[in-house]
Amino acid sequence: MDNQEQVREFLTSRRAKITPEQAGLPTGSRRRVPGLRRSEVAALADVSVEYYAKLERGNLAGVSPAVLEAVARALQLDDAERAHLLHLAQAADGSDALTRPRRRRTKDQWKPHRSLQWTLDAITAGPAFVRNGRMDVLAANELARAFYADVYASPGNQANLARFNFLDPASRRFYPDWDLAADIAVAILRTEAGRNPHDKGLHDLVGELSTRSDGFRTRWGAHNVRHHGTGTKRFHHQAVGDLTLAYEGLEMAAEPGLTLTIYTAEPGSPSEEGLRLLASWAATPRTLAPHSSD
Repeated sequence: MDNQEQVREFLTSRRAKITPEQAGLPTGSRRRVPGLRRSEVAALADVSVEYYAKLERGNLAGVSPAVLEAVARALQLDDAERAHLLHLAQAADGSDALTRPRRRRTKDQWKPHRSLQWTLDAITAGPAFVRNGRMDVLAANELARAFYADVYASPGNQANLARFNFLDPASRRFYPDWDLAADIAVAILRTEAGRNPHDKGLHDLVGELSTRSDGFRTRWGAHNVRHHGTGTKRFHHQAVGDLTLAYEGLEMAAEPGLTLTIYTAEPGSPSEEGLRLLASWAATPRTLAPHSSD
């Protein structure tokens, strides 16, 4: 993942998304680009056209925070996009510890502290798990292992949520809103690529998914990023049927780069009852018949 190429494609794609109307500029009748012109972004950021063209060619080394913020405002970047731009600039400078090459433990090398596993196991009302920026599930409570039964059973998947999403047909059933789940997965990986551009494991995963999935390759080229901290998702579990769950993602201070995610259901809802049934299913040695949606 070449830094200059990432910068060039990210800035170009963001510029194409902003219409003159959104920027408060006259539309004109002879526009040949889908969004703003470089000259218009330069004017909005109060820099010369030549200087902005240099930035859009991928040259962010030495760019001041004030200029980056001005460009972010001109392109109307959201918080996740602004953070991504800053990470790309830090990588260009080589000045941030997060962006310098460093040894990163693989999934097999990382083991949860006993206290972390105790904490996960103490959460009994909802699936709770720890993942990294590559979307490897590193540790989970019993309910999360039952919840992600398809992910763990997927051949060659290695408990990776992105690989499951794009390479396992079972994901189409598990995620009723599959396109949304796919968009989120790629945005998380793209965000991680900006934060840790030298992560070989991430390079390998992106290369594998790009080769094997047209859907992934198209989404990866869109350069969308996002913060994935809270929200609601729909699932269809093979044993208990439809579930609508809220989630909270918490960054782990003791393990930078890892996220603890907890899914919960609305009290008194059918989904809460579904989680109770799933907990019973997880604790039962026999295999229950798959849930029928008919």
